[in-house]
Order: sequence, then C-alpha cells, then structure tokens
Amino acid sequence: MSNPKDSKFKTCLHSVSYAGFWRGQARLSVEEFLDKAKQLGFDGVMLTAKRPHISPFDYDAAARDALRSKIDSLGLDLVCLAGYTDFTAGLDRAEIPNVEIQASYVGELAKLASDLGTDMVRIFTGYERPGADFDAQYAKVVEGLKLAGQKAAEHGVTLAVQNHHDIASHHDTMYWLLEEINLPNVKAAFDAWSPTLQGLDTEQLRAAVLKMKPFIVHTTAAQYVRLPRYHYQGALVNYCRDETLIRAVPMGEGIVDYETFFNSLKEIGYHGYIGYEMCAVLSGGGDIENLDRTARKFLDYVSKF
Repeated sequence: MSNPKDSKFKTCLHSVSYAGFWRGQARLSVEEFLDKAKQLGFDGVMLTAKRPHISPFDYDAAARDALRSKIDSLGLDLVCLAGYTDFTAGLDRAEIPNVEIQASYVGELAKLASDLGTDMVRIFTGYERPGADFDAQYAKVVEGLKLAGQKAAEHGVTLAVQNHHDIASHHDTMYWLLEEINLPNVKAAFDAWSPTLQGLDTEQLRAAVLKMKPFIVHTTAAQYVRLPRYHYQGALVNYCRDETLIRAVPMGEGIVDYETFFNSLKEIGYHGYIGYEMCAVLSGGGDIENLDRTARKFLDYVSKF
C-alpha cells in the first residue's frame, strides 16, 4: 500500500489571478481563464464568485449548464467557488439585517456551486471595526457562519472559511471559532501567508497546521516579500519607519515557508487541492506573459512535494 505522504498534491488555479483587480493585472473572461488553466497544466480551478467572473446575477440555468460543460470538456475539476463575505459589515446599522443578507448570498453561491459541479465555497469571517465592541463583532461572525452553513447544507455544500479577515485570522482563534460553530459543513481554507505575516516561525507554522488538522479542507498558496517603507521628517532631517509594504513574488522567492507548510499538510494526511493565486501587485508586472510564467513556477515548485 502506498504511503499517503508520498502522493503528489493536486493543483488548482484561482481565477482571481487573471481577473484584473490589481494595478496592471490583465483580465481574462471566465472561458479564456479556463482555457489558460488547462494550457498551463493545472488539475482544477477555483472560480471567483463575483463580477467579472462568476456572479449568480449573470448565470441562469442555461449559462450554468454551458459553463459546467466547458469545464468538463477541458478535463478540469471545479474545486470550489470563492465567495466574498464580511459578516461584521453594517454593525453600526442594527436595523439592516446584514448578517441575514450575507448568509442568503452564501446560500445562492452554494446553489451555484452545486449546479456547476462542486461541493465547496470559500468564504471569509469579518473585518474588525475600530471602536466597536469585539465580542459584538465576533458574535456577528458566529451568527453569520451558522446561518450560511445551514443554507449551504441545503445544497450539500461545505463552507471553507479562509484565515484572511481580522476576526479569527490566527489559527488558535479560528480553531475556537470553528468548534463554536460546530457544523459538519463549516471547515477551514487554511493558508500559510497569514501565519507568516503574523510572525509565526517554522515550528509554529507546523504546529498551526497540526492543530487545524480536523478542519482543513482547502488551502491557497501565494508568495510575498516585505519592502521597508519610510517617510522623511524635515524638522529632524531624518526618516521615520512606516508599516512594511507587501508585494507578491513567484514561489520559492519570498518569506513564506512553503516547504514546512506543504510537508506539514502531508504529515496530517491532507488530500485536498493546493490552490494558487496572484492576488496582489506582482514582481514582473501583470501582463499575461508574466502571469503565465509565475503560474508555471508555482507548478514547478509544488511538483517537488
């Protein structure tokens, strides 16, 4: 019997990488993106569930059938849809049921996901609003994830909560949050770049993966570098340090310890996909040629594990 730790990771490309969101980034249509993912050699795709890609507003039953057929014809797996939620939004307007609105949106994404042939939707928690009570914000996230999880379950869909937004971005807090939600279809899309920017070292990163083992169903890789920032203070004839700027670079060239992260995923027996995204201003620019080169470098890098 083969050792699961020796199996190769399956790869998927996030369509946000070619969606034109950041400065200078080229934009492909969904159909062009699917052709691109196949051409580059990815096993599957992760589709951005908002305009200009896959918005529920733009896909009726016929369009969903056509898109599913396109994905199938290319031999690609649709790994998940990428939803965009912020359950603490509108906290200052209690009369507006923002949590219910966003949970309903997630329900629509779950229906869309099911129609397109996947059983997973990636979502976020919430940004922390300055001056608002933390527990009140945390409670909104709990309420939202429970409601969204219940709606997603109606379509047989799992919600993968990414460690991205402020609330529960640290793995200890996310573990607590997911245990508190206590729904079998609310899991984690656990990424390595957030723990890195939070200051975790190699052993702490491995420990985070091991702790999150019961919840991890997806992960998306991206590599970054830190660029120092200063501003000049004329009265002192000196420079004052500002918050560090983060820029994206190809895999193997930045600060995120993916060797430890990927090996830790193997250690826990992770069998999901390794997604890849170019979701920030990228070294070399945002033209198609550089995006393609950078995506191929990811495939080369992950093939070693």
